[in-house]
Amino acid sequence: MSEAPPPHPPSRRSLLQAGTLVLLLGTQQIARGASILAVRVWPAQDYSRVTIESDRQLVAKQFFVTTPPRLAVDIEGIDLNPELRELVAKVKADDPNIAGIRVGQNAPNVVRLVLDLKRPALPQVFTLPPIAAYQHRLVFDLYPAEPEDPLEALIAERLREVPPTAPLPNVAAAKPGTAGDPLGELIAQQIQRPGAPPPPVGLPAPAAPAAPPPAVAAAAAAPTPPHAPSPAPAAPAIAKATDRLIIVALDPGHGGEDPGATGPGGTREKDIVLKVAHLLRDRINATTVGGNPMRAFLTRDADYFVPLGVRVDKARRVQADLFVSIHADAFTTPAARGASVFALSQGGASSSAARWLANKENQSDLIGGLNVRVQDRHVQSALLDMSTTAQINDSLKLGSVLLGEIGSMAKLHKPRVEQAGFAVLKAPDIPSVLVETAFISNPEEEAKLRTAAYQQQLADALMRGITRYFAKNPPLARSRSV
Repeated sequence: MSEAPPPHPPSRRSLLQAGTLVLLLGTQQIARGASILAVRVWPAQDYSRVTIESDRQLVAKQFFVTTPPRLAVDIEGIDLNPELRELVAKVKADDPNIAGIRVGQNAPNVVRLVLDLKRPALPQVFTLPPIAAYQHRLVFDLYPAEPEDPLEALIAERLREVPPTAPLPNVAAAKPGTAGDPLGELIAQQIQRPGAPPPPVGLPAPAAPAAPPPAVAAAAAAPTPPHAPSPAPAAPAIAKATDRLIIVALDPGHGGEDPGATGPGGTREKDIVLKVAHLLRDRINATTVGGNPMRAFLTRDADYFVPLGVRVDKARRVQADLFVSIHADAFTTPAARGASVFALSQGGASSSAARWLANKENQSDLIGGLNVRVQDRHVQSALLDMSTTAQINDSLKLGSVLLGEIGSMAKLHKPRVEQAGFAVLKAPDIPSVLVETAFISNPEEEAKLRTAAYQQQLADALMRGITRYFAKNPPLARSRSV
């Protein structure tokens, strides 16, 4: 029986053709294999975010049109599906930035999204790798081209409270060497401008938010134009109405894509701490210290993500006297319970639990979705290098009185203020603490956190602690400059 001839080795051409076919099939499989898992829209005054979550990384190409402002994004490797169509209905009428979203099949395996905007914007489009409960995310952040300056917003809010018939503050009469209030001086400057309109609902944001406002002395020394009306005679100062505005920065933890901890009953940390912050804000705004009004400033006042560095930067921009970050703790077992207060540590953490918690809280940027390509290096430098011993000592004083007040209405996890390297506490010039109101992972404490009565008790305790701190550490002893 004759043997079969040996098979001929494959030619180079056939190998190339087979390889090309495999590559084509692989590309097509990948293109059609991506599934859209969820779409989300997070509107906020600071910026609006659109998130598309998928089981595989999406490839997108974007271009921005300035007139009228709109962002177009071509997403490759997917076909139009019901999940993407949901984006159209998810845009709310009160979204400060997005007017609407259009979606369509622009080409085979290419879906085009067009985001029509309400105002000029600086868009950012980036991807996030899987982390925590999320898989791959394609993110569109729509930042206003002229962002609102938080200091200007506080000025506008304070102006609305000054009665139209009230005498003007006599800023020039301040004694040399005394602690001044630049915010109050700016308010006075706004009111004293000849022909100034009534206090506006909001002030236009400056082109560069970080730029310092003009000095009051320069405005006072400017010569009066010949055609300008004669200025009114100097009136006595308002009785400490704007002599010193005491600013407390409240920082509700997490937000937006970052839900924080979730209790066994489904309660989300980000929702609870925002409610407590709103209650505390109302109490602060209704309180005076030594006759000087207090004003609360929230690093976020709605459900959206704020990077840790931006939270610190916001508090520094408004020259806050205190910084209180509000959280609800969670642990791997439901048995853990009790409230805690933390301050920054320049060295090691005061306990292994404090170190564990700080590491967990510092992951907020990864879960919430920080665009690491454009993060502010100056802010990061401040977070890493600028904490001071004086700030930590003041923070420990603040934490001690807060812990005492919380202990009068709730169980404490530890009887002392703990310390660890929390990134959000690293403002070098602001006493800063992080309050863990309870363990949301404990079923009993989760149930308490959900009740309005317990939230009000927490806000009352924090308010008492802040008042006690200022009683021993008068804010007028601390001079601020804009």
